Amino acid sequence: MPPLDAPAAAPSYDAPQKDLYEIGEIPPLGYVPKKMYAWAIRKERHGEPDQSFQVEVVDTPKLDSHEVLVFVMAAGVNYNGIWAGLGIPISPFDIHKADYHIAGSDASGIVWAVGDKVTRWKIGDEVVIHCNQDDGDDEYCNGGDPMYSPSQRIWGYETPNGSFAQFTNVQSQQLMQRPRHLTWEASACYTLTLATAFRMLFGHPPHELRPGQNVLVWGASGGLGSFAIQLVNAAGGNAIGVISDESKREFVQSLGAKGVINRKNFDCWGQMPKVNTPEYKAWLTETRKFGKAIWDITGKGVNVDLVFEHPGEATFPVSVIVVKKGGMVVICAGTSGYNLTLDARYLWMNQKRVQGSHFANLMQASAANKLMLERRLDPCMSEVLPWDQVPDAHVKMRRNEHKPGNMAVLVSAPVTGLRTFEDTLEASRTSAGR
Repeated sequence: MPPLDAPAAAPSYDAPQKDLYEIGEIPPLGYVPKKMYAWAIRKERHGEPDQSFQVEVVDTPKLDSHEVLVFVMAAGVNYNGIWAGLGIPISPFDIHKADYHIAGSDASGIVWAVGDKVTRWKIGDEVVIHCNQDDGDDEYCNGGDPMYSPSQRIWGYETPNGSFAQFTNVQSQQLMQRPRHLTWEASACYTLTLATAFRMLFGHPPHELRPGQNVLVWGASGGLGSFAIQLVNAAGGNAIGVISDESKREFVQSLGAKGVINRKNFDCWGQMPKVNTPEYKAWLTETRKFGKAIWDITGKGVNVDLVFEHPGEATFPVSVIVVKKGGMVVICAGTSGYNLTLDARYLWMNQKRVQGSHFANLMQASAANKLMLERRLDPCMSEVLPWDQVPDAHVKMRRNEHKPGNMAVLVSAPVTGLRTFEDTLEASRTSAGR
């Protein structure tokens, strides 16, 4: 038998040609219906996910010459779906000007149609999708870093057609080989968080993670944090995970964290008080207590080389204090708020670096995906919800009620646990026969 990660041969099967297929139906391979179901957001519905997300029948996307149409089997749930629905910090409609927005920046699926300039992929290929798009025609895309291109945008957030639909159109350079040892849903849940974590740790020279270094990982039980810990381990470093709930300690330890700290045991969160006030003195005392908890893991006087930041407002001032002299705080989000404060004296006197980081380029995403293909990483899929619960999945994430790890929803895969196209066809027929 060929290995699971060998390219899959497209099966032959009979299916009717229709203008619209129900969720879970499989059209003939390569046949593109005129319409599709999608969870659409409209500007007038901006609000909580159970208000902003509604199922609509919309036109199936048309392809340009370098695009690929993917039949979506499953999709990952990320915080940018919440932001898109809320219209905060910006409305996606102010970017792409479309009438509706389909969120979703993670997916697994099958190549269903290709533009006339696409050569790397063919109909029937099983793929995962990374979410970076660009126009490909400037110096950053040709010899530089495409993430710095003026045309750089995130598919499913800054583009109108994301993964919470039966079909999605993406640039051919967004596709990567699907790990066939994983289910459709497990394949769909990891790319955004994994590639983001990879760039944060390895994409900002000279502060690339090296063996023996110590990394403080905020939100260690979440999608980003769970990959940060695994990547730190793969590089021979030491991850110190921060949690906010004792129930998550065992999960973080199971990922290989060298130590785990519960931030609820300290009172130094939020915006930093004004320097040289009694409130600042109390804050700094608590911050140093937190720093001592790190030393209890790394050794007395040993500060962390890197801080893996994404909460933002609640944690950033502490991050700048506890990172070592010449170390780096790298931040990719602001899930607790955007108003960052810090004590500039610690920044300049100790020559620390604050680095913003945003997703990843194809080379970085592919390097991260290779680790998944080689089974060196666990996708840490926590739970899978059916198609009709896409808003519920985002509500859970919004309220921080989701389980540790990464969440997925089924789209065209009729049931969980399917790993091959053949199994998916059989399950689709069985579901239709009920």
